Amino acid sequence: MRYIDPDLNYCPECDEEYREDFNICASCNVSLLSGTERLAREEAKKEKLAARSMDISPDDELANIRKGVLGEMKQLQAVLGAAKIPSLLAGDESSCGPGCGAKQLYLQVKVTDGKDALEVLAEEFKRTTALASHDLSNAHAVFDTGVAKSTCPACGCRFSTSLKACPDCGLCF
Repeated sequence: MRYIDPDLNYCPECDEEYREDFNICASCNVSLLSGTERLAREEAKKEKLAARSMDISPDDELANIRKGVLGEMKQLQAVLGAAKIPSLLAGDESSCGPGCGAKQLYLQVKVTDGKDALEVLAEEFKRTTALASHDLSNAHAVFDTGVAKSTCPACGCRFSTSLKACPDCGLCF
């Protein structure tokens, strides 16, 4: 975790840092948090984590949050464990028997931890796919051969649709 200066403002979405005279994030267009507010939120988060039990009892209501093969689910379970969110892996009747490599398992968490677990997994997805460091503003673009020029959904370059690859990034169409 990086140092939080109480005299600066921070974007709650992209985590960018701004001088105190800025109120809106230039990238996300959302209101900024003061450094003091940010520190208070971080402290509340730490207290919540410290109070969280890693035990799951038979009385706890569980929710399935992901389904996948054993290796993937164990990896996500470790990510949740590092964030102090307890989880279980469970199969269902349609899963194949012991030793089957294709067995689909459910990653389960307490219903009360569901929102936090989904946030942790979303952050892990961004981190492992590097989506947080890429400009996705052109991802909605569609390569349309019926027009003279189109926009590349990967990089935003405008080019002639007679080309079969973006001249800027090389994405093939």
